[in-house]
Parts: sequence; C-alpha cells; structure tokens
Amino acid sequence: MGLFSRRKTTEPAQVEGLDALDREEAEGPDDPTGAAQDDTEGEAAGQEPEGRSAPGSEADAAARGEHLEAGPYDESEAPEEDRIDLGGLQVPTVDGMELRMEVDQRSGAVTGANLVIGGSSLQVQAFAAPKSRGLWEDVRSSLRDSVVKQGGTAETRPGVFGTELITRLPVKRADGRTAYRPARFIGVDGSRWFLRGILTGKALADPEQSRRFETLLSRLVVVRGTGAMAPQELIPLHLPGERPGLEQIRSAPLDPLARGPEITEVG
Repeated sequence: MGLFSRRKTTEPAQVEGLDALDREEAEGPDDPTGAAQDDTEGEAAGQEPEGRSAPGSEADAAARGEHLEAGPYDESEAPEEDRIDLGGLQVPTVDGMELRMEVDQRSGAVTGANLVIGGSSLQVQAFAAPKSRGLWEDVRSSLRDSVVKQGGTAETRPGVFGTELITRLPVKRADGRTAYRPARFIGVDGSRWFLRGILTGKALADPEQSRRFETLLSRLVVVRGTGAMAPQELIPLHLPGERPGLEQIRSAPLDPLARGPEITEVG
C-alpha cells in the first residue's frame, strides 16, 4: 500500500452530488489513445449523438473481461477482503497504490477518493439512487452536453462495465495555446446507489494499466446504508484511520482531471 494524503477542494459544488457535474466533471476530457492530434475548437459540433441502448444489452457493454471480479459490490454481497474503510466506500489494499482524499475546504466534508497508481488516477464517488432505475444514462447525457457546450468533445463507447463516456475538454495553457485534457468516465448502477469513476493519466493509452484500474474498480464496495437519501445525493465518506501500510501525510492537492497526456492545438 502506498501513501495517504488529503486533497482540499474549494468549491462546495463537489459535495452537492451529481447536479454539480457541469462545473466539477466537465473539466476532464479524454482521448483514450493518448495520441497526438491536430484539433479545432469546432470539433464538438460534429460529435455524433450518444446511443440510448438499454443497460446490459450487447450494444451497451463489451464482454466482461476475465480480469474483473464480480463487483463493484453492494455491502451485503461483498466477499471477505482486507479493505480501507472510507465510510460510503471500501477500497481494497493494493501494492503501490496511493490514496488521496478530496476534502472540501469550507465544509470539511470528504467528497471523493483518488486511487493513484503509476502516474494514473481513478477518482471514485458514490451517490444514492432510486430503487426503480439507475442514474448513469441520465448523468452521462448531462455530462456529454456540458462538455460539448464548453467546446470539448464527448463520445460513448462500450466498456467492460457498460457504456462509458470519453471526453476531451480544451484548456488554455500559460503560453496561450489550447490543450486538451482527456478522461474516461465509467458509471455503475447498483442497488440504490450509483458509482462513478474518472480515469486519467497514462492508463488511458496503456491497456495493461487500464485493466489494472478496471480490476480495482470491480473490487470496490459501496456502503449505501439504510437511511433515507435523495437521489443523486453523495453517499458520505470519511478519512481512514491509522492502519498498517497506510501512512498519513500532507501533500500538494491532486487534480485528477489534470493528469494524463495533453494534446496541444497547432496554429
């Protein structure tokens, strides 16, 4: 196991659940290959519309790989394993993994966890969901629209957990040029909960690294609890306590959407 650190966030939108996606997640676009391209700011207008396949259909999901476990798990179904207790999430211990917690600076609330391995990061958050339906299709559509409005590109593709969203958002560099930040959004609808993962960094262009994070996501446990919660409400998290192999340190804030290859616009 690696290090534990706290990331302070200053925007309270991050503790308001999925309604904050326009401000929070749209800052993380993605090119899954990481290959350099010449892009124009008008690309988003030509983006093909997102499909509306039913969850679990052949068009909605790629074959579930043998590298995955049966999760992400609901607390009631999770197998025995040594995990780090974060309240609403339980994270398995992995050699070389660095756990960085996001803490809202104003409220002190823990808003997310970043699982960092080898220069890549998987940000995970869990939200309450209705009994009758999942949230990922609606969240994915809203996120896609937000990214496109900001001049980025967003497209869906089949993934091992179902339909994923691949985004790339333009950002201005210090030298005035435009770069693109890539990210891969993964959503899993569970039993009265929704788990969202944002993968950034080298893993976007490295299939082996990508599979490692997919395996890690499939081992997570969501602790929804029995209390009443509004749909899209963030399931509370807390900082882990001292335990072997988990050293608490302070470090510079981690922006999970700033990692990974940046593609600079030519011209």
